[in-house]
Amino acid sequence: MPVVWLSDVDKNDIPVVGGKAANLGELMRIEIPVPDGFVVDARTFRDFINKANLKEKIYPKLRNLNVENTEELNRVSEEIRKMIEEAKIPAEIEMEIRKAYRELGNGKEVFVAIRSSATAEDMPDASFAGQQDTYLNIKGEDLVVEKVKACWGSLFTPRAIYYRVQKGYRHEDVSIAVVVQKMVNSEKSGVMFTSHPVTGEKKCIIEAVFGLGEAIVSGLVTPDTYVYDRNSRKLVEVKVSEKKFMIVRKNGNEKVELGEKSKERVLSDQEIEKLVSLGELIEEHYGKPQDVEWAIENGEIYIVQSRPITTIRETEERKEVIEEGKILLKGLGASPGVASGHVKIVKETKDITKVEQGDILVAVMTTPDMVPAMKRASAIVTDEGGMTCHAAIVSRELGVPAVVGTKNATKVLKDGMLVTVDGEKGVVYLGRLETKAEKEEPKFVSAPIITATEIKVNLSLPDMAEKVAKETRADGVGLFRIEHMILSLEKHPMKYIRDGEIEKYIELLYNEMKKVVKAFYPKPVWIRTLDAPTDEFRAMEGGEDEPIEANPMLGFRGIRRDLAEEMHFRAELRAIKKLIDEGYTNIGIMLPLVVVPEEIRKARKIAEEEGIPLEKIEFGIMVETPAAALIIEDLIKEGIDFISLGTNDLTQYTLAVDRNNENVAYLYDEMHPAVMKLIERTIKICKEHGVKTSICGQAGSYPKVVEKLVEMGIDSISANPDMVNKIREVVARVEQRMILEKLRKLS
Repeated sequence: MPVVWLSDVDKNDIPVVGGKAANLGELMRIEIPVPDGFVVDARTFRDFINKANLKEKIYPKLRNLNVENTEELNRVSEEIRKMIEEAKIPAEIEMEIRKAYRELGNGKEVFVAIRSSATAEDMPDASFAGQQDTYLNIKGEDLVVEKVKACWGSLFTPRAIYYRVQKGYRHEDVSIAVVVQKMVNSEKSGVMFTSHPVTGEKKCIIEAVFGLGEAIVSGLVTPDTYVYDRNSRKLVEVKVSEKKFMIVRKNGNEKVELGEKSKERVLSDQEIEKLVSLGELIEEHYGKPQDVEWAIENGEIYIVQSRPITTIRETEERKEVIEEGKILLKGLGASPGVASGHVKIVKETKDITKVEQGDILVAVMTTPDMVPAMKRASAIVTDEGGMTCHAAIVSRELGVPAVVGTKNATKVLKDGMLVTVDGEKGVVYLGRLETKAEKEEPKFVSAPIITATEIKVNLSLPDMAEKVAKETRADGVGLFRIEHMILSLEKHPMKYIRDGEIEKYIELLYNEMKKVVKAFYPKPVWIRTLDAPTDEFRAMEGGEDEPIEANPMLGFRGIRRDLAEEMHFRAELRAIKKLIDEGYTNIGIMLPLVVVPEEIRKARKIAEEEGIPLEKIEFGIMVETPAAALIIEDLIKEGIDFISLGTNDLTQYTLAVDRNNENVAYLYDEMHPAVMKLIERTIKICKEHGVKTSICGQAGSYPKVVEKLVEMGIDSISANPDMVNKIREVVARVEQRMILEKLRKLS
């Protein structure tokens, strides 16, 4: 069935309904007031793409696309969206959408909101704020069908394509569901952070406007701001802004001037306390601070969206302005930090090309299409907006200082003007002022948590290494995926070799690897040799000879590819040797997809021939197949120092489940008894032989799985960057409990 009801879904259905819809279903289940609605699921989108013969037309256009080239990005996006717009929705799918819409309104035409729910959306490590389109106040079957297709097309907006590339998501892995939900005709609406979005303090920050919430999220109106201290249970700050207009539902969305009402307070104390109570319930359910969208109609509060806050920083090395300077503007400090640069005023999307690295981007309000320029900017300044506007959310995620709600930045500041922006104090100064870097101590942790189990981090993008090392204080890198940097090169790796440019290729690998090895030195970095399926190489220049495989994930990849394309494997090893020769001995070589001892034996021999001093570094394998787990004793005999459990593949191969296949994804379960038995057996045998054990699969970021692994005696856990500190806390609690239980038995 292409349609499922929100009340029938939860977090386990993310591969089918996407993050947004799953979150709404979760909230319904804990009796949070959520407007009723249904989801046109992600399987339907893939069915549409396949039946319209669009798959082979769309994804090749996205491979090797230079997303920093705005013109090229816009052109490709427009071509793809036009294909989708012109394609016909299969009759059976259209019929089900129309039927569900009639049921939602009990036979009557009702106003609905139509929102995207991408399958990589609202995840713990990315907010995806504003990446796909939303259509409000839609009424009538024909228009609903039209806007569902428009939402599908918005998966390929320039901003969505750009963001996925920056986050390291494969386009093919992200599908899209569409939520069709009854509209709340709100008199008041806004956004609530259940905890402070930067410091994580237990302060609920609520921003509110009159009318529909589009005014606040888009930054068209500077909202009221209310700060509620959850520890003292008091409203500690009220900032009433001048809200010149509100957006209401008439013939579409219309602006209505507020006149004298513009200076009135939006929320009463009682409404704030109700919102805080709902926010705390939602945060408790998810176990993580939330960014919540809400609306009030006829005195009733409705929650229309909730996503994790992804911008909380445990510690901060901050800059402080130590010079006296002329203050040009004051606003709301929305993203901390200090930066100086030349002003570039962006009035519309076409202006973003003039923003160069290090400039100060100034706009009435940023839009999702401005994200590429925001990434280049050293600071952001806007006329409108609050803590929850687009400029604030994206600036915090990028780690760029931002001052919003200045009212007249685009008038006071001029192109080329040199200014200094203090994103903590909310001030813009004239000229470049002297700053001083200070180390801010953790606000909630008096001393770093020490665990016997090492907590490492998974890394794909070398340019992020220094930041990740600093912010996570991880005990090393348990998985450095090099395929992401290889796939971003200008041509197929074997083409470099065939063209006689092997030294150039080695240098490219060496330079990128060094960023990670240097950032974490002397902590270990386990470099996994190339592990990418053939379909990912085919679109690269020189990749036309890649084999066509029915299931590339079960095909020519991992160690089997390394050994077949030996010249490439040797190039990888030579890049690593250059690092070792420079004194970086904090390196581990990790072989992927090993299934037989001969693969390790051959790889060791080649490494020795290339002069790799295996006695100085660590040499290990991924255990990601039932075969490797079941013959682990034989693999250990080949002389390995460590193993790392790749639970993503191990789970798929054990359960015969493709986690990206919406038809069976619900069966994917890392805690399935068969998977856990394979893991436990592997850890036990490795410990008996003095071989280190680790985990680098997605399960290493799940607290419940981590608890089991620590009890099994695993040596290290490698988690996603945003989960390192959380996993460290989980491990510390488990270790302390185990010690306490042992002491009790001894007494």
